[in-house]
Amino acid sequence: MGYQSIEVRKLTPTIGAEISGVDLSKPLGNQQFDEVHRALMDNLVIFFRDQKMNIESHKAFGQRFGRLHVHPNAPIGVPEHREILVIKADENSKRVAGEEWHSDVSCDAEPPMGSILYLTEVPPDGGGATLFANMYRAYETLSAPVRKMLDGLTAIHDSAKAHSFRNKANDRADMAFPASEHPIVRTHPETGRQALYVSRGFTVRIPQLKKHESDAVLEMLYRHIETPELQCRFDWRANSVAFWDNRCTQHHALFDYFPNRRYGHRVTICGDKPFHRA
Repeated sequence: MGYQSIEVRKLTPTIGAEISGVDLSKPLGNQQFDEVHRALMDNLVIFFRDQKMNIESHKAFGQRFGRLHVHPNAPIGVPEHREILVIKADENSKRVAGEEWHSDVSCDAEPPMGSILYLTEVPPDGGGATLFANMYRAYETLSAPVRKMLDGLTAIHDSAKAHSFRNKANDRADMAFPASEHPIVRTHPETGRQALYVSRGFTVRIPQLKKHESDAVLEMLYRHIETPELQCRFDWRANSVAFWDNRCTQHHALFDYFPNRRYGHRVTICGDKPFHRA
């Protein structure tokens, strides 16, 4: 089925597409919303250029897809808008968020459905690209014996691993570091497809296995996820937007622009409890 109210240009055969013909500063009509949603389901992550959103329009765009999530352990960046996560780096940054492959906040009992990042300031000489990987393909390209082994296994996702650099005393008083157990292979609730759901950023162990077995299996899966054939790369320009489906993608932020500045806002859309249907 084609698109009538938007234009979709695929970046790779399996993941990523750039969307044009949409002004995200204005409410989406029903047809445009349906087509943007379909483009997300078809391409897993979609990108928009030359957008001019304020905080209210950014939140309104996210709210078309569901209730907005409040990050459990990020500092408050915009006090009157707790749903806004500030993404920034400058000459004082020792690291940046997202330097390991991950799916956002997978430590939650009900991890986010999707995330929408809007960058207004990017390094003048380039750098700071984000890589995205297709977790449907990550699962499908495993050998049949490995897929059989993973069936029924779960993994612990722990925020303390992803955010060990945070000092609660210097951040918000109600900061939480949740941990949750999810199936290693999850069924996407909208497409019904199976996706690999462990990440180097959040996952700490497979409880059904001995520690050395768990470490070996997870390392094998992490390396498989990092295969370039599963990925697309988005080179940011100012006023660009990336919208990814956390249920079937992972992403990795490159910190190759020090000491230049990068700044933007992210909203995250609430999801549901991961499940596996064989």
